[in-house]
Amino acid sequence: MHRRTLLQALAASALATPAIAQKTPTLRFVPQSNLTALDPIWTTATVTGNHGYYVYDMLYAADSKLEPKPQMAEGHELSADARTWRFRLREGLRFHDNTPVRAQDCIASIKRWAVREPIGQLMAGTVAEYVPVDDRTFEIRLKKPFPLMLDALAKPDSSNPFIMPERIAATDPMKPFTEVIGSGPYRFLPDEFVSGSRVAYAKFEGYVPRQEQPEWATGAKIAYFDRVEWQIIPDPATASAALQRGEIDWWERPLNDLLPTLMKSPGVKTFIQDPSGRMALMRLNHLQPPFNDPRIRQAVLMSVDQEEYMRAANGDDPALWKVCPSIYPCDTPFQSFDVAKSLMRGDLDAAKRLLKEAGYNGQKVVIINPTDYPQIGPLGQVTADRLQRIGMNVDLQESDWGTVIQRRTSREPVEKGGWSIFHTTGSSPGYSNPAVSTLVRGQGEKGWFGWWNSPKAEAMVQEWLDAADPADRERLAKAIGDLALEEVATIPLGMFYVRTAYRSNLTGMLEGPAPYPWNLRPA
Repeated sequence: MHRRTLLQALAASALATPAIAQKTPTLRFVPQSNLTALDPIWTTATVTGNHGYYVYDMLYAADSKLEPKPQMAEGHELSADARTWRFRLREGLRFHDNTPVRAQDCIASIKRWAVREPIGQLMAGTVAEYVPVDDRTFEIRLKKPFPLMLDALAKPDSSNPFIMPERIAATDPMKPFTEVIGSGPYRFLPDEFVSGSRVAYAKFEGYVPRQEQPEWATGAKIAYFDRVEWQIIPDPATASAALQRGEIDWWERPLNDLLPTLMKSPGVKTFIQDPSGRMALMRLNHLQPPFNDPRIRQAVLMSVDQEEYMRAANGDDPALWKVCPSIYPCDTPFQSFDVAKSLMRGDLDAAKRLLKEAGYNGQKVVIINPTDYPQIGPLGQVTADRLQRIGMNVDLQESDWGTVIQRRTSREPVEKGGWSIFHTTGSSPGYSNPAVSTLVRGQGEKGWFGWWNSPKAEAMVQEWLDAADPADRERLAKAIGDLALEEVATIPLGMFYVRTAYRSNLTGMLEGPAPYPWNLRPA
């Protein structure tokens, strides 16, 4: 774990005299990782969700208080029995192929999204029918009230209910589409897309922004740049030097150990983009040995020392990370530490004993891990080290992040290209309650990669959704989280805060769980 020291040395040697970037109609952006999957419904990868914000728009969006606000929707009406939601689109909305956005497009998009997204699945279970009333109006008629309807349609972070043309939304949700057409403020330029090198977007002149002030993904999404280029630079030292020389305008996620240099560099500014923080996670494959055995999963949980993970991935500055032994984000209403305190102790000797008692017999543990993602790669390296120390047969297979997100879809045994463990991160709002969090849903093969199967958890989630009393909802949410940790659905590894870096001649940068491109303009 001495990689950061080397990077600091490389960065120092690579720097030339900083130059203030000149105003340009092109915004040059370095994303957190390479973009390999273009379909934001098929994958929960954050980088694909960020790409989606450029291209698509949503009927509703969440502000910084997680309150849903109309976006593509002009508004809605709810029937007296709370079983019919009528939505009306704003006038003038068009897709990038110059076709109008219709009610039928919205229905098809919502239906496809709801197949894969946890809160969408809960919503879909209450739907009796979707009814297009006219080209700008449609209804969602329910079998029973679903009070989280607007929260579902405004879901922040990744795996959002983006609206796309009906013909594209008709694609099997289990298969990724390749045609990228939305109605958002930027158009994707497919002829310029080179995975591993560049992604390009052009301002959509036909976009109709709202009039409200922008906040998170709500309000006016005004594209001030004619063009945005994502430049894929996996080496942090190279990205740091490019930002200081003015060769790029914005680096989404600098390596934390390079931040002191960037913060002292003329012409560079930094700020914490999402004050709610992000969670670091270890996900185990419940379908295949050895982690189809809950006792072996508990041995892994017992081995976890969150501080070691956080220091490895985020540096030694505790202002940028914290230990958080909860399956829900810390400082949110449903945080719960009781189970983690008893089962996640960082005790390698106890983990070794648990492993022996479980009858572990040397099955290979394949950890798929990215080398081009500084906030994820070290997590896999720490896990490999700690599991080897408790006696597991570990095979750390490192590749680029794009390969990891493709491979984690496999349900095959490790001998046939499958996997045992992967690591990832996600924004706190995406894990804040049982309706939105993939981490506490026991949907088995219909659920998130790892495929934890718990009918008990699913029944409790439905009970939580139906509960009217806030005290009951809190009790149930914490019980669901405790169950998920006891059965080791997912292992939380701590929370961290992303300090993004950009040239000082940019203004209008917004807070939020994604690097929003709108409102940003030359000073």
